[in-house]
Amino acid sequence: MSADVLLSQLENVKRTGDGRWIARCPAHEDRRASLTVRELGDGRVLAHCFAGCSITEVLGAVGLDMTALFPEKNIVDGKPERRPFPAADILRAVSFETLIVSLAAAQLVKGKPLVGDDLERLKLAASRLHAAAEEYNR
Repeated sequence: MSADVLLSQLENVKRTGDGRWIARCPAHEDRRASLTVRELGDGRVLAHCFAGCSITEVLGAVGLDMTALFPEKNIVDGKPERRPFPAADILRAVSFETLIVSLAAAQLVKGKPLVGDDLERLKLAASRLHAAAEEYNR
């Protein structure tokens, strides 16, 4: 946002310099202007009430929140998305599920059918490995 959004909600606004204003504070009965507003070069907006009102009280009185004091960011080449789990943990989980599949394959090679819990566990391992592959390809 620019300071204009906040300033448009205030009364008795007077410019005091480049990117600086003073106005009546909307959070208390202000007879004289006690709220200073300053817009920094990077678009951030600073505000201070010399009567002691907090910034949340000032913004709340005009229907704004703290995000109104910061410019919108257009991320072009931002940081890569942080995954919810460290790669080493994922590799360990995939390794364990692969072990389950290997054990099931060994049983099948011996001619022993998989039934009950063993079959269900193989299905779960296959599902988890598939999900890991899908996540990697995202």
